[in-house]
This record gives sequence, C-alpha cells and structure tokens, in this order.
Amino acid sequence: MVYPFGKGWQRWTPYLLIVPGLFFYFLVALGPSLATAVYSFTDARGVAGAPINWVGWENYREFLFAGQAARDNIDALGRTLVFCAVVSSVQFGLGLLVAVLLSQGLPGTRFFRTLFFMPVILGVVIQGLIWTLFLYPLGGPASRIVEALGGYSEFLGGQSAFWWVIVVQIWANMGITMIIFIAGLQTIPTDLYEAAQVDGATRWQSFRHITWPLLTPSVNTNLILNIIGSLQAWQLFLVLIGYRQGTQVLGYVIYAQGFGQTSGSVTNAFRQGYAAAASIVLFLLVLVIGMTTQYVLRRREARLLG
Repeated sequence: MVYPFGKGWQRWTPYLLIVPGLFFYFLVALGPSLATAVYSFTDARGVAGAPINWVGWENYREFLFAGQAARDNIDALGRTLVFCAVVSSVQFGLGLLVAVLLSQGLPGTRFFRTLFFMPVILGVVIQGLIWTLFLYPLGGPASRIVEALGGYSEFLGGQSAFWWVIVVQIWANMGITMIIFIAGLQTIPTDLYEAAQVDGATRWQSFRHITWPLLTPSVNTNLILNIIGSLQAWQLFLVLIGYRQGTQVLGYVIYAQGFGQTSGSVTNAFRQGYAAAASIVLFLLVLVIGMTTQYVLRRREARLLG
C-alpha cells in the first residue's frame, strides 16, 4: 500500500492541514464548554474586577437541593421535559403530514412549501412580535375570535402562557421538519409505488410498508433535531412572556440567573457561576436523552434497513 502523502516530513501534511480547524473548534466550541464546567465550581458574577472564589459543589447543591429555589428548579426541569415531549411529537407529526400532502403534486404545492417554511427564516424577536400582536388580549385577532365564541382568555398573560409558547415553538420550526421529510420522500423510487399499486395495495399500505421504512434516515434526523432543539429552547419564553414563576424552562432559568433577570427586570445580581452549574445539569440531561434516543433509532434503522 502506497502512502498518498509522500515520505519524510510530507507525512505530517494531513495533520498540519487539520490544525486550523482544531484551533477554531477549541476556540469557539470546546474551550467555552470547558470554561463553563470550571466556572460552575466558582461564585463568578461576570462583573469586571469582582473576585472569583472556588466554592466546590455548592452551586450544584443549591440548584438541586436547597429549599424552595431548588424545588422551583426541579419544576422547571419537569416543564422542560413536558415542553420537549409535546413539541417533539407534535412538530414531528405535523411535519410528516404536511410533507406527505405537499409531495402529491397538488396545485399550489410551491406556495404552501414557502408558506410553511417562512417562519423558519424569521428571527425569534419577529416571531415573538407577530404572536404577541396576534394574542393581544385587549382586541387582538385571537381575542376577537374567542369573544365571538362567548369566551375570554388572557393568552400570554394567563395560566395558559406555557402552552401558547409551545404553539409558537411548533409554528416557528415545523418548516425544518417538513423540508427534511420532503427531501427524504424524493429519494424513494416511484417504481415501488407503481409495483404496490399493481399488487392492489391501498394508500395506507403503501405508506406503511414503503414510505415509512424508507424514510428512516429522515425520521432519525428529525427526531434528534426536535428533541435536542426543544430541550435547549428558551428564547421564545424570554420574548413572549418573560421570567414568570411557573412558566420558565431550564434554559431560561440559566439565562435569567446568569444575567440578573430573575425578578422580571434586568438587575446587577449576576450569578454566572450558579448559571454555569445549571447549564451543566441541562447538558447532562440533553446528553442522556440524546444518546438514548440515538441508540434506539440506530437499532431501529438496522432492523428496518439492514
């Protein structure tokens, strides 16, 4: 076997070529992650000139076990799991349904693909502004509809605010799920559907025995992206409802603790060491759920596709 990079010092060429990539990976990804892990054992506040002291596991103990604040954090952890489960399942189902419908060659397909994907290219602030105006409880479009039906809702200002954020999260990201499924559907040979039709298969049987198994790579990709994305989501909570007890998820707790917004307004009570500890807890949660999901999906893929 001939080594393709020559002899002597030329053998080091591939290693030298990957050095810039490794440097930037360490600079923007691995380095900050390691720094966060170190900060989680300190009382760092992120204020220039403020001393940083080593506190050991105190931040973790306070976050998980110390009084009412710890119970609130556990509640936020539970809401994060609920948010992940509802967003992942509904967004997955809607994305698949819309992708199948828009792959039938019906009139207006391009228009509706653009329409459903458009929220993805909007920023979180614009998405939040659109829904804040739509759900404005004093004369907004949604309020008028509810009043016409004889009801009343405070929408983002009431107890249902958490569920409205779920609706907006699904609306904002369903386009990505749809596009991945459409790409997967376009890789399935039409010959298989024609053969199934000749054999008398119904549409449901064609979907169950042809479409669903051959969509496995798209299914795996969408499930992983949906689960990890929803576990880390918090920006819409900030834009739509702010820090309100009983509605925040773990990602928002980290941001609020790190940048002094736990009172509903910006203060100088930064607790970035404590927030770093909370972010490590979230990282472990994402790691465990992500790895477990990936393991299950790989076993399913091996069983279906060999």
